[in-house]
Amino acid sequence: MKIKTISAIIAIIILPNIHTMAQNTLADATKGKFLFGVAVNMQQVNGVNPKESELIAKEFNAIVAENCMKPQLIHPEENRYEWADADKVVAFGEKNKQVVTGHCLIWHSQIAKWFFVDDSGKDVTPEVLKERMRQHIYTIVGRYKGRIKGWDVVNEAFEDNGTYRNSKFYRILGKDFIKYAFQFAHEADPDAELYYNDYNVETPAKCEAIAELVKELKAAGVRIDAVGSQAHMQMDSPTLDATETSFKKLKAAGVKILITEWDISILPNPYSGANISVNFKYSPEMDPYRVAVPDSVQQKWNKRVLDMFGLFLKYSDVVDRVTVWGLNDAVSWLNNFPIRGRKDYPVLFDRNNQPKSVVDEMIKMAKKI
Repeated sequence: MKIKTISAIIAIIILPNIHTMAQNTLADATKGKFLFGVAVNMQQVNGVNPKESELIAKEFNAIVAENCMKPQLIHPEENRYEWADADKVVAFGEKNKQVVTGHCLIWHSQIAKWFFVDDSGKDVTPEVLKERMRQHIYTIVGRYKGRIKGWDVVNEAFEDNGTYRNSKFYRILGKDFIKYAFQFAHEADPDAELYYNDYNVETPAKCEAIAELVKELKAAGVRIDAVGSQAHMQMDSPTLDATETSFKKLKAAGVKILITEWDISILPNPYSGANISVNFKYSPEMDPYRVAVPDSVQQKWNKRVLDMFGLFLKYSDVVDRVTVWGLNDAVSWLNNFPIRGRKDYPVLFDRNNQPKSVVDEMIKMAKKI
């Protein structure tokens, strides 16, 4: 009896503390509002750095593959698919009871050249490209049917001025390539959610074009569930007002909103966008925080994060997921974009895998709403 009594006392003292610790994550704080996710790389999935793998499992309830599901990596040759890494990502998410998003099916960048040419190296006919798209999408979506909640079906089809990007897909098939992609994805997995994904969605002309695309697809009876705003941000752009305006416009178009690749570069930036082919020459002036970020600058970054996060919470009736593009500062793509070799600090965990002070503030903010 004495042992049972002591055990009961210990349980009363310890269990609430365990519960409190379990609640102290952004994923838990935003539960019922939106999913809180992260992009993962293969080292993390393979447990090369167990600390990072554990953090991803503990802190987030959604994941997306940073690279391994992109067309060039998963489908490098017409009759060859590379499943190993994608399979591991899906299994990793399932093991940790996380929602998995597929990224991405159709993208003009990071896609093998064979997709668009015949044996003589000339552009294929519209019929051939359409069939290649169908096989590509059927095969990939079909493999993970019932295991992946939703897919970034088409990525970055518009320029910032609202015109269609002059990609091979557009040149050969016209704007209907987008409709075909969504149709094929729905046929391959009727239960999967389908998303259009792009950067600089806050730009008025681009946002208007995306909203019109949504309306056209819906009018044609084509399923589209959400628009993904990549949300690669800088210290001064996009503005909070521009971001909110884009939310209102997309909400009015009748879709959910996903924040799919969120980061905020703290560095001066010669370029506003996410076109990975862009690069600029390195200079020390463009890399001012090699040793550390001054406290005054860090506080400005923290405020920028909280302002945006507050907006996400304000629109939680339509914001379905917020995904950070990279677990920690060390693995962020922004260390090499748009200038290689810089030291950026754009995400919520530092290079030692410690949460930045702003994370506690975000958790408090989410719990109040």
